[in-house]
Amino acid sequence: MRVDQALALSEQLSGLSETPRLDCELLLCHLLNKPRSYLYAWPDAELSQSQQQTYAQLFERRVAGEPVAHLTGRQGFWTLDLEVSPETLIPRPETELLIEWTLQQFSDQPVRVADLGTGTGAIALALASERPDWNIDATELQSGAVLLAQRNAHRLGINNVQILAGSWCSPLSGRYDLILSNPPYIDSAHTCLTQGDVRYEPRSALVAEQQGMADIIDIIAQVPNYLVAGGWLVFEHGYDQGAAVRAQLDAAGFQLSFTQRDLNGHERISGGCYAPE
Repeated sequence: MRVDQALALSEQLSGLSETPRLDCELLLCHLLNKPRSYLYAWPDAELSQSQQQTYAQLFERRVAGEPVAHLTGRQGFWTLDLEVSPETLIPRPETELLIEWTLQQFSDQPVRVADLGTGTGAIALALASERPDWNIDATELQSGAVLLAQRNAHRLGINNVQILAGSWCSPLSGRYDLILSNPPYIDSAHTCLTQGDVRYEPRSALVAEQQGMADIIDIIAQVPNYLVAGGWLVFEHGYDQGAAVRAQLDAAGFQLSFTQRDLNGHERISGGCYAPE
């Protein structure tokens, strides 16, 4: 089997994946330990017998629905190549909106940031890579995810992030200029939980009670003890939760509440400024 023939198998993924060609490219790059450019520079390159067997196994697992990120153990986020595992949420492009907002809001000024429920460390590490003079604490309840985020920080050579074990704000001390979180926000009855990659991701990272709002409400109740006056709390949330998140922030006394849409036009992040009386 040649490289181009291996890529042509992507047709079999057309009804199963939104990105069939990219899926095959990523599997081949992982298998060959080559960049994507290699696949197009050397389309006639022959796969060895063992490589063909391994590719066939990976491809079959992808056809069965297993996420490419779990098959390769890697997922790109922002400018980073992150290690991932079935113990954590797979970082998604929509979450990069939190990074964009933060970099625009705070520019180059040094700030103290907390990332609640960091998972792979994606949000904290992306910000730290852009702002090496910032101090960033990232909390995570699951011990396996704590170790994973620490490995990502070490491998990427990022030294201004501290990974702390514990639930939401409980491991934090002192006050922060900004608290970010991509918490579980899917209602347990939502049909999306039976579709696509989320079938293979931990429900603890996806699902929340109270129509997906329970963890967001919990965090809003906790953060006033950890934000400076004028500090910001910003969430990622579901496409239909913007108004509900703003209402919770307003009720808790936050000001300047806002919602921004992602590139697909969906409400994706909301936040507010902490202004104690």
